[in-house]
Amino acid sequence: MPRHSLIAPLALSALLLGTSAVAAPAPARFPADRLPEDEIIYLVMPDRFENGDPTNDRGGLAGGRDKTGYDPTSRMFYHGGDLKGVIDRLDYIQGLGATAIWLTPVFTNQTVQYEPGREIAGYHGYWPLNFLDVDPHLGDRALYKAFVDAAHARGLKVYLDIVVNHTADIIQYRECAPRGCVYRSQADYPYSRRGGVQGEPINDGFTGLSGQTPGNFKRLTRSDYAYTPYVPEADRDAKQPAWLNDPRFYHNRGESTFEGESSQLGDFAGLDDVMTEDPRALAGFIDIYGRWIDDFRVDGFRIDTARHVNPEFWRAFVPAMQKRAVAAGVTNFHIFGEVMNDDPAILARHTRIDGLPAVNDFAFHRAIVDVVARNKPTAELGEVFDKDALYEGGPAAARRLVTLIGNHDVLRLGRTVRSANPQADEAELLKRTILANALLLTARGVPALYYGDEQGFTGVGDGDHDSREDMFASQVASYNANRLIGTSATTTASSFNPSHPLYREIAELTRLRRQEPALRRGDQITRYETKGPGLFVFSRRLDGEEVLVAVNTAAEPRTAQVQVETASTDWRGLRGQCAASALAPGAYAVSAPAFGYVVCKSAGAVRPNARLP
Repeated sequence: MPRHSLIAPLALSALLLGTSAVAAPAPARFPADRLPEDEIIYLVMPDRFENGDPTNDRGGLAGGRDKTGYDPTSRMFYHGGDLKGVIDRLDYIQGLGATAIWLTPVFTNQTVQYEPGREIAGYHGYWPLNFLDVDPHLGDRALYKAFVDAAHARGLKVYLDIVVNHTADIIQYRECAPRGCVYRSQADYPYSRRGGVQGEPINDGFTGLSGQTPGNFKRLTRSDYAYTPYVPEADRDAKQPAWLNDPRFYHNRGESTFEGESSQLGDFAGLDDVMTEDPRALAGFIDIYGRWIDDFRVDGFRIDTARHVNPEFWRAFVPAMQKRAVAAGVTNFHIFGEVMNDDPAILARHTRIDGLPAVNDFAFHRAIVDVVARNKPTAELGEVFDKDALYEGGPAAARRLVTLIGNHDVLRLGRTVRSANPQADEAELLKRTILANALLLTARGVPALYYGDEQGFTGVGDGDHDSREDMFASQVASYNANRLIGTSATTTASSFNPSHPLYREIAELTRLRRQEPALRRGDQITRYETKGPGLFVFSRRLDGEEVLVAVNTAAEPRTAQVQVETASTDWRGLRGQCAASALAPGAYAVSAPAFGYVVCKSAGAVRPNARLP
């Protein structure tokens, strides 16, 4: 299979010694006190956003889609979006109120990978070959720098989506066909025997993955303990940096079942699973991603598949990246990991054990979809927030969790809202969708908006590829057949419409969040919840101010008396109608329309860190 041209390989010795130069610190581009929780993130998949340069649609490759990866009529291939397109649409992104842009990975990817019965292109960015260069379908390093510089000039931060767990699928096994190799455990296939416990002794003196010292891993000289891995001759130098081409830096145990040890040691859908326990791999990734900080001064990392990497790696990698950012003059570097689980205890474990500063809050995602789209009790939201103390750093750390109502790996909210409410009219579907965004943009955490949600995209279908529609005029029939929310338009035409009711409402909510520090940095406390559809009310409190948010998931207006701070006596409405005065010290009546919300503010003297009895 043809490969993109690759930059010269790094010497492994230099890589491990960390000899790459650290750029001189640059002046701070943002206010020094702009914390991660101050950001409103906009998540973009560049290939599906805007085609700014049609000349790179095929990535400089010739032939059909199996060679170039380009087929704008298929969900599974490149469509032509690129970095130039993102630059061209910065006005649109900033108009929505975003303060930071998270792009899915921009690294040079495997153009096409083959799965049983089908082929798929690496348009999404998660099959990296060259970790140091930009995929030619998207542009090049100069264009990526132009994008970062253009964003920074507007006060927008840029988050780099990084991959550590795996590389593109290059390594093959002689015993079985690609993606047909069942996982072989350490107990059945120890590192000290070839092909199982009865095999010939190998790797003399290697004490296993827990012995994480350079001397120990130098004794791991053979990789045929479980399978016999090999790299096809045409792919011997496919990966960059060059050390990534050596099978000894991979686990080589077959397909992960995502249970037990295989969750960290197995191949993720055939992708080559890196042996991140090896100190040389750790040093290699510190060098790789340190260079992206040095060269581009990105403002944070989103870490793909973070839960599938050993905790010891993150406990060394994270502080190394934070130190590198400080040296490069990047303040408040934000790191959050993808942990796809909706149990707060499991999410919190990765902040306590792995040392990740934050994770994507999939518990909040599950709750908001259940409550707003599936008519579940609003108390489900309260249960999520009640567990904020589990995170390392407690509720303050929970304010840095990255919250979401959709992304490129899950069903779009619009799809669930429509399918869960088949009798609802279009007005109700729009109200429910607005309500979800109101929760996202007023609750604790760092909200991440997913491109296209503000245009009512619904992502009809059950797979992740269905949720990756084109913002520019699409040629994918299944995308164009979708019924969008809040509009009669379809994706056959460009979808950058600032007059869409969702775009306008989200822009108002982001303006409100930027205007009110309590909505970004304030303590959060649940005031009222229900055992069915109805009101969910919470306060955000900061520096003597209390902001009260009430959302109503019921089909009729709802009113409740809720406890507030005793000093919160005088109120005004920030969104919707709010009573001017408390009923009594510590008691306030709040009302919200059907499938609606209100945001009320008191300027009373709230006690710092006050808690309900």
